[in-house]
Amino acid sequence: MRRTTSVLQRYGSALLLALVAPAVPAQTAAAQLERGNGPEPSTLDAHRCQEVACGNVLRDLYEGLVTEDAQGRLVPGMARSWTVSADGRTWTFTLRERLRWSNGEALDAAQILASFRRAFAPATAAPFGELFDALDNAQAVQAGRLPPERLGVAAPDAHTVVFTLNRAASLPALLTLPIAFPVYLPAVTQYGAQHTQPGRLVSNGAYRLRAWTPQANLLVEKNPQFHDAAAVAIERVRFHVTEDAAAELQRFAAGDLHITEVVPPQPLAALRRRFGAQLRLSPYVGAFWLGLNLTKPPFRDGVCAAPPCDDKALALRRALALAVDRDKLTRYVTGLGETPAYGIVPPGIAGYTPAAMPWAKLTQAQREQRALALYRHAGYSNDNPLVIELRYNTSTPHRRLALAVAAMWRQTLGVQVRLRNEEWKVFVQNRKQRAITQVFRGGWIGDLPDARNFLAAFGSDGPLNWMGYDDAGYRQRLARADGAHSEAARNAWLRAAEQRLLNDNAAIPLYFYTSKHLVSERVRGFQANALDRHASRWLSLSP
Repeated sequence: MRRTTSVLQRYGSALLLALVAPAVPAQTAAAQLERGNGPEPSTLDAHRCQEVACGNVLRDLYEGLVTEDAQGRLVPGMARSWTVSADGRTWTFTLRERLRWSNGEALDAAQILASFRRAFAPATAAPFGELFDALDNAQAVQAGRLPPERLGVAAPDAHTVVFTLNRAASLPALLTLPIAFPVYLPAVTQYGAQHTQPGRLVSNGAYRLRAWTPQANLLVEKNPQFHDAAAVAIERVRFHVTEDAAAELQRFAAGDLHITEVVPPQPLAALRRRFGAQLRLSPYVGAFWLGLNLTKPPFRDGVCAAPPCDDKALALRRALALAVDRDKLTRYVTGLGETPAYGIVPPGIAGYTPAAMPWAKLTQAQREQRALALYRHAGYSNDNPLVIELRYNTSTPHRRLALAVAAMWRQTLGVQVRLRNEEWKVFVQNRKQRAITQVFRGGWIGDLPDARNFLAAFGSDGPLNWMGYDDAGYRQRLARADGAHSEAARNAWLRAAEQRLLNDNAAIPLYFYTSKHLVSERVRGFQANALDRHASRWLSLSP
């Protein structure tokens, strides 16, 4: 989801540093946890991370003011305690004594303040900045309208950090995100973008970076300066690049991995017979959808104030959404407990009733009949078929899904689909730039259990609005939600915003996730949680 530079330019120095990193002594290999981690992390700059692959590593390397335990509950991190004012707009965090960076230097409130200012500076382009819309002046600072010094964060003394909000909001959960981790600014000043490389990256979490071999693995080792180092059981953790889920499963079966990032689509009964209790499936706050580039033909324009709407671009988008048989996708293609999705916000968020596409209750036959009529209304037919490109990042499950969707569009409508898979960093770059994309793999994994977390990206022209959705009515509903004086009113306005988004068919929801991992019997402390976060500090390995 970022810039365009060559792989050699971006990772050449990383490769050299990885090659000269010290080897792990063979006699201590038993103390090492081997984790599958999906694609190559796009960055280890905490303020610029926006996907699961880098988040998994960063949660081992860093700790925020607040963190999460193995069950996903909020617990003290750098801060030993915090308080909130009666109006819910001022949060005060008191730091632990003697906090240290991994290089042994002291870490105090002034450095945390400076790190927050760097995170929201326009040059950083932090993708999760828009989630901090309640933080005073955060949006204006990130847009360059105000200097970073005007950000609503202060450090009145070495042990206190104070946040000022523009409305009552719950802040602690946001402080578990990588954008809120403290970055060691002297290294940023000295090395620039290369401060994330082994030997240069200075962190404050349970682990420190030891080696990074691009497209292979990252190795982290226990950080003796961490305030709770005595409780960290595992000495080293190796995060493996595992874009091929089938190959990842085979590596687990061979004993090369203790934990997989995913499980490839296979009959569930067969997986249970083969792996038994090592197969871990649980509810997960995440949604998978296909994005449509609304800034270019054939999907441009067609925002609908209130259905029904008579616009060819909108008709085409709706036809593609209707033609997908989600029951077949979740039963035969994904097949590991996923549920069909007709909205963007997944179920299970307290107090929120998700919206759904207006035709969600139709039978699949009725949907396909309507899809064909809309397709023809948009100007397409067997003699003049739509030719589009469906882009996805390299992954066995994503390829299977793309093939299935392409087949459904071809069979129901006659659409000719070109499939294009790309290495993760190339894929996210292209998706962010909206220059060559048409249809692409999208989706969102919750950063916190809040409906707004799934909807915020569509409300601005930020780096996460991959579709280029631009609707004043949608933004107005988000604003009304932000200004609501009760949780019920807030959720009602968020639902109205989601419904408007769905009426416009800016994205095509497909299914809601389950978390799925294979976990070795040797691993202790791995617990299911709604956000599927499993920091290595809470795990241990039995002999």
